[in-house]
Formats: sequence, C-alpha cells, structure tokens
Amino acid sequence: MSKRVLLATEKAFAAPAVKGIEEIFSKAGYVLTKLENYKEKSDLLKAVETAEAVIIRSDIVDKEVMDVAKDMKIVVRAGAGYDNIDIAIAKEKNIVAMNTPGQNSNAVAELVIGMMIYLARGKFNGKSGTELRGKKLGIHAYGNVGRFVAMIAKGFGMEVYAYDPFVAKEKMEADGLKVFTEMKELYKNCEYISLHLPKTKDTVKSINYDVLSQMPEGATLINTARAEVVCEESIVKIMEERKDFRYATDITPSNDKEMQIYGDRYFATPKKMGAQTEEANINAGIAAANQIVNFFEKADISFKVN
Repeated sequence: MSKRVLLATEKAFAAPAVKGIEEIFSKAGYVLTKLENYKEKSDLLKAVETAEAVIIRSDIVDKEVMDVAKDMKIVVRAGAGYDNIDIAIAKEKNIVAMNTPGQNSNAVAELVIGMMIYLARGKFNGKSGTELRGKKLGIHAYGNVGRFVAMIAKGFGMEVYAYDPFVAKEKMEADGLKVFTEMKELYKNCEYISLHLPKTKDTVKSINYDVLSQMPEGATLINTARAEVVCEESIVKIMEERKDFRYATDITPSNDKEMQIYGDRYFATPKKMGAQTEEANINAGIAAANQIVNFFEKADISFKVN
C-alpha cells in the first residue's frame, strides 16, 4: 500500500523545491498531498488525519495535531530548529521527529552578514557608516550556521571569535577562529555578536542586560536564532542607555513597535527570513523528502531528534 505523505506549509516552499519533493515521492510510489499557504489550524487538522508522514516548515505540530493524526509515523521539520514540534508528545505516540540540519545554513549566514552591513551603514540613511573589515565578530554557538558565518566574515577581513562549550576548542581553532572559554569574554571583546543558540530552559532570556552591557563601544547584536533567547526588556534598557548599541533580529519581537523608536539602530525582518532563499528551500525540502523515504524503506533514523 502506498505511503501517504502530507506537505503542510503555511509559508509555502519555492516552486522548484515543491517540484523536487513531488519527484522524490512519485519515484518512491508514495501519495503526496499538499496543504500550502493555509490560514487556519483547522485546515491542518483535517489534512493530517490520514497522513503517515508530514513535512513542515515553521508549522506547529502539537498534541492537538498528533491526536488527530492517528496514522502518523514521522514528521520532518525542513530546517534546523524543531521547537515547533512537541517532541515529548511525539515520543509518547511513537512518532519519529526529524530536522534537516545544515540545509539552510548558508542562507541564514548570508542574512547575518547582510544585517550587519545594513546596520553598520545606518540602514543606508545617506550618512557615513562604518565598515566590517578589522572589526571583531563573536559567534555564540558554533554549529552549522556559525561555521558559515565565520567563513564569510573572514572574507570581509573581520577577526572572528567563538564561544561554544559543546564544541571542541581544537575544532574551532582548526577553522581559524580564536576561542573564548567563557561567554562573558566573547561579549567583552567583540563589537559584533551573532547568536545561534537553540531555545532551551537554560538559554531562554540568557542574553540579558548583564551580558549585553559588557559589549564594547559600537556594539551590534544579531539574532537569527530564536526570539526567546534574548531578554526583550534588557534590549530596551541597553538601547536607552547606549546610543551606540544596535540590534538586528530575524524574529520580530513582541515589543517591535516600541523598538521602532530606535530608528537606524534597530531592524527586524517582517517575517523570519533566514531560510527564505530558493536554494535553501530546495535543499531543506529535498532533504526532508529523502529522509522520509529512507525512514520507510531503510528504517533510517539518522536525523531523529526525539
């Protein structure tokens, strides 16, 4: 019997990505149903009822969704972060949850550099800005995206530093980075910080006033990770106190309207844009489709996160 796969994307993949996904499942003999650009959760609940496998992007797969999806065996988040899947419920229901690490990394890294330039040039307001060359960039959490950011930043002539207690110092040094073993040292020494922290109980609001206030003059914080890791109240406080402090984020904060008063020192993308390139769409979508086929045909759980 053909496997039933649902592609559920409130924010649809680029057309070439969808075409590639369709080709993979057609070759495997699977039946693919597409739910793209939907507006209501009820649409997802109805579509998922008979699905054995689901591909999502930023779509929420919680208990309500999994309770309805009686036949679901696997859900794949096309991207690195997977906090939009209730991992505990998936495990309880014996549903394999996967992500597609590394597929969006270059796209996010290029956005980091783009936002750094945008703020360094005062959002192109016609006044003199500053250059990236010679500035110190600190990468907080050295995963797939962090590695790409480091590679590009070195091409700009930046001095690149990193802090990640979960990555071997030797590995980061082999990539040409200077490594700090204490987080506070990264923030004390770098004009630019690029955040790549996952959302966990330990990282929520961990980037707070005490951390940010240590940054040198001309400080810029770039967040393409998760909104929750940055303390919004602390950002407001530091922006009020220091007219040299700049903040760019790929996740619109809840206090976005309040932050708009900081003009050329603040920027938030209108929607999460890190993975919004045709190449990243294709990479992540194709990876998700292949992982589903490999799961059913080869019992491959290489990218299982629960």
